[in-house]
Amino acid sequence: MLHTLDERITVKRKLADCFAYLRDFSTIEQWDPSVFSAHKLTAGPIAIGCQYQLELKMPGGQQIAMRYTQLAIKEQKLLVLEGRGANFTALDTLHFKAITADTTEIHYRAELNFQGLSSPAYSLLKPILNRIGKNAARGLKQALEIPDTPKQRLKDRISDHLLLPAALNFGRRGYLRQARKSHANRLDGKVIAITGPTAGLGLSAASELSRLGATLILIGRDNSRLIQSAKQIMDFSGCRKNQLSRYETDFSDLNDTANIGRQISAEHPCIDVLINNAGALFNEREVSNEGFERSIAVNFLAPILLTKVLSPSLHKDSRVINVVSGGLYTQGLALDDMQFCKPPYNGSKAYARAKRALLTMSEHTETAAIVHNMHPGWAATPGLAKSLPAFNKALSPLLRDSRMGADTMVWLASAPELANYRQTKLWFDRHVHTDAVLPGTRSTKSDIEKLRQWSNDALFKYLKPKEHGQFPTQESADFQFLSRVKGVN
Repeated sequence: MLHTLDERITVKRKLADCFAYLRDFSTIEQWDPSVFSAHKLTAGPIAIGCQYQLELKMPGGQQIAMRYTQLAIKEQKLLVLEGRGANFTALDTLHFKAITADTTEIHYRAELNFQGLSSPAYSLLKPILNRIGKNAARGLKQALEIPDTPKQRLKDRISDHLLLPAALNFGRRGYLRQARKSHANRLDGKVIAITGPTAGLGLSAASELSRLGATLILIGRDNSRLIQSAKQIMDFSGCRKNQLSRYETDFSDLNDTANIGRQISAEHPCIDVLINNAGALFNEREVSNEGFERSIAVNFLAPILLTKVLSPSLHKDSRVINVVSGGLYTQGLALDDMQFCKPPYNGSKAYARAKRALLTMSEHTETAAIVHNMHPGWAATPGLAKSLPAFNKALSPLLRDSRMGADTMVWLASAPELANYRQTKLWFDRHVHTDAVLPGTRSTKSDIEKLRQWSNDALFKYLKPKEHGQFPTQESADFQFLSRVKGVN
């Protein structure tokens, strides 16, 4: 039984942008509501013969698999793909036509052939298929058109303060309910530095940013894993090898972090986006060779230090994205015990406190760039499985995958609607959210000043004079550091 879906949409977007977005058919998961996930199976650049694996949504939460093959590519004119499922096939054709310099018509046609489908069954299925086609066309139009700058929604403020509704959206449920999931804004010529790109959220974000055309600076603590992740990124996006550079550093070693930052700044005088994604949760209290509790070093001091050292390469339109955690909602600043010296040590609390400190200091980072904070929700990553195995196992069916968790990170790096948004806020699922709800978690002006002073004293010795900004004098730092480094007096 043959059924044809035939839809035309007109979008306010240049032809080249529309074609570039749809050229990789795996982006269908971002705009077709009937597709749960899509993956490019063929490594490297998009070409005829490229294959994709799709998981289609079915009633009752079930999914069915479908394999697509790229049959034809005519630059900025035509894409043709053939899909095969268990008992049906599809021939998808997309025609592109420039209406004006900034407007494009896309003609989407899908010929669906169902084997063994009776006429009565087809009669019942036909309106459902037509609705799927119209929803896909509507989703594609929304995916390609640039929206207005988002504002904090009343329902989010209410949900945040009620706690439970907000927490329920931390899992995949929240991502799947998003109205917009597309990443259609090209980043050709943009330079993006990202820490922790070897697995989980960082690897997913780096892969998507590379697919958008960005040149990536990959910063991690294991060169062999950086090499492996670079290959995975090239397989995913089809980028050239010279669009990726690698830098090895241990973020618990602040001297090493500062030095690698200076090397990056010297070799990359213009950085458009810095994503401070690297983080670690330590179940046991550990102290670095420099005397810092490792959680506060890796999750707070290192990203603040790296941002300062890279400031010469960051311009007024650059974006700094600090990846924090939903766990910070449970913790305020522990200004009397910044290094968690008071027993018993709790790794989750230490992590959340460090992320709270990072969020708090984000508004006071001395850089010309725009600074954003985001939290990814609850995502199934190798780091989560290692540090919180019981949590990971218990909530496994509800967790986001890395792609879902990295979505807002990629959006903050690429969205043109944020070009003039210069407020430092906490973002989750592409919307601003309240960052302090529970009593004792909101920072006062006095708290912020004490935190700024503590971090300034802690980082003073790792910065050169021109990098200090409004840091205290050396004499002040020398006398105050030992008394402050364990807490704030």
